[in-house]
Amino acid sequence: MKNYQLITAFLFSISISLSAQKIDRKALVNRHNVQITAIDTLASLTVGNGAFAFTVDATGLQTFPKKYENGIPLGTQSEWGWDSYKNTNNYKFSETLRDYKQYGRDISYTVQIKEPKRKVEAVNWFRQNPHLLQLGNLGFEITKKDGTIAKPEDIKGIAQKLNLWTGEIESYFEVEGIPVTVLTVSHQEKDAIGVKVKSDLLAQKRLKISLRIPFPTGDWADMGTKWEGKQEYKSTLVEKSKTEAVVTHVMDSISYNVNLSWKGNAQIKKTSDHYFVVEASSTNTLELSCLFALVDKKSAGNSSFTDIQNSSIKGWEQFWKSGAAVDFSGSTDPRAKELERRVILSQYLTKVQCTGKVPPQETGLTYNSWYGKPHLEMHWWHGVHFALWNRPELLEKSLPWYQKVFDKAKNIAKRQGFEGARWQKMVDPDGNESPSSVGSFLIWQQPHFITYAELIYRAKPTTATLNLYSERVFETANFMASFANYDAKNDRYVLGPGVIPAQERFKTMETFNPTYELAYWNWALKTAIAWKKKLNQEVPEKWERVLVKLAPLPIADQVYLATESAKDSYTNPEFKTDHPSVLGTFGMLPETSLLDKKIMKNTFDLVWKTWSWDKTWGWDFPMTAMSAARLQMPEKAIDALFMNITTNTYLKNGHNYQSERLTLYLPGNGGLLSAVAMMCAGWDGSTEQNPGFPKDGTWRVQSEGFKKMF
Repeated sequence: MKNYQLITAFLFSISISLSAQKIDRKALVNRHNVQITAIDTLASLTVGNGAFAFTVDATGLQTFPKKYENGIPLGTQSEWGWDSYKNTNNYKFSETLRDYKQYGRDISYTVQIKEPKRKVEAVNWFRQNPHLLQLGNLGFEITKKDGTIAKPEDIKGIAQKLNLWTGEIESYFEVEGIPVTVLTVSHQEKDAIGVKVKSDLLAQKRLKISLRIPFPTGDWADMGTKWEGKQEYKSTLVEKSKTEAVVTHVMDSISYNVNLSWKGNAQIKKTSDHYFVVEASSTNTLELSCLFALVDKKSAGNSSFTDIQNSSIKGWEQFWKSGAAVDFSGSTDPRAKELERRVILSQYLTKVQCTGKVPPQETGLTYNSWYGKPHLEMHWWHGVHFALWNRPELLEKSLPWYQKVFDKAKNIAKRQGFEGARWQKMVDPDGNESPSSVGSFLIWQQPHFITYAELIYRAKPTTATLNLYSERVFETANFMASFANYDAKNDRYVLGPGVIPAQERFKTMETFNPTYELAYWNWALKTAIAWKKKLNQEVPEKWERVLVKLAPLPIADQVYLATESAKDSYTNPEFKTDHPSVLGTFGMLPETSLLDKKIMKNTFDLVWKTWSWDKTWGWDFPMTAMSAARLQMPEKAIDALFMNITTNTYLKNGHNYQSERLTLYLPGNGGLLSAVAMMCAGWDGSTEQNPGFPKDGTWRVQSEGFKKMF
């Protein structure tokens, strides 16, 4: 016993000394630079600035988009790049609405309707429009000695590196023995990429840079590889000089410019509709800049390659030096190095793809899923980690958008007969709902805004912060209190029927009192009440009444059910698939007055042993790790992060792979970062250092800069 105590004290002293050291952040980041030595369609690399992203293949540009379309596609997307097809049939949003009998009255929801044909078409139009665009494909046109165009198999000697510290992609390859070197970078304040190419193939006019603008598919996904379409779009070379040109692309509801400038002896020409080629002559070096911008938006103009490179180097160094960091070197657990790799690459990817002014789609700015539309329940997974990693400004960039769409959220609540603001689920950038037979009934996105506001307040605990966000916090709480329905028979407030939980496996009009959502209602209403008191404002009596009489978390056999309406939560095989969101009750959320930790522990153990983990999503594993950490089971937290399940795969480039349909999934990356932050810094009331990591000596965790979770 004495020896055990000495060992424990020794390990604790190591932990203390490690936490006191300063992390060499550049060394930490650079040891996870991505190295590519072959054409790997799941290893595409991306540069970008959070509101714009440009993804390349092994050549450093987007040379082989068809080859990569079933992997990580070669996308060029910006958060402003939305288009809608012409509504030639004059579909009305009202045609997507269907009334449901809820709380004793008819309430309208926008859903996927099966008949009549006219309404089906209206639903499809509003789901499809607007859609996020692939703005343009910038690649190499490589000609072999025999005059044919090079194919992927002709690219030899590949040596490509993503320098994470600077955001630069260095690419080397050979074509018929002739070397090509490429440096690719993205501006950190403009939607611009810069590329520097060196090769004798340039002087031979066998290596050219092409700009090809694809048609939008209008489908659930868009890989940027549709080269023909019925729409009469126009791409026009409107300005041209010896070193610059502007291509204007006119579509149904959007027009944008592709501004091209270069250093080196070269010229541009249009070779076919929507296809342009920059051809160098008498030089083996070409620097090219490409800026994407709306036609009617005043632009600061294009930048030189050198300026774009300097912007990338400066911006990324600032990012890596800011916020938190964690170093697992010295750990003997064989998983430590891989966890560190996932953490570093997830920071890079979420910075590149998820730090714009609009909540991102689940596939970020690489390719469309769900037509490119953000899902607001996923914004938690995209954004919460920024605050926990002490970069709250990156979360806060997207919060003004909630003000932009605030009136539409209030109109949804009003249309349905509720008070306050009902936040959208699947939404377009202007805040318009998209029809969905699942999404329209989800409610777990409702308290999210209170989470974001509270995180920002903790970072900036001032009256100004309270005043900035209080209206949206309070209207969120007004809806939540209004949505909770009084059950007179049992003298309690209930959620549903007329609800689908985060675990999307339950029938809408039969489901009530999902466990995670009840706990979230409890926490969010308490937090809104605390904000009222901080501002010396009167607390609405309805909020307090709902809080006091909110239904208890449903229990059977000493475990929490998924919902009160599903007594067969753990015996019906279907109910053991999808998100085990019951674990979010004490994982994503802190201990609430509704929670019994012993029952929660029983629930965790049952879910861990019996869940169909092969039928889950990428963020389910970090959510499970959060719950394990709070339940003081750090070994299980690590095991959760490393479950050998396809949807828990992290590719060479760091992307969380789900399936052939969803080859990247940024909520998984963001979830990993949130879980690791909690495992390092803990949560309100925790006092132990690195509470989510085992204390058996196999993990040596050096962390700095993290903020506690609630």
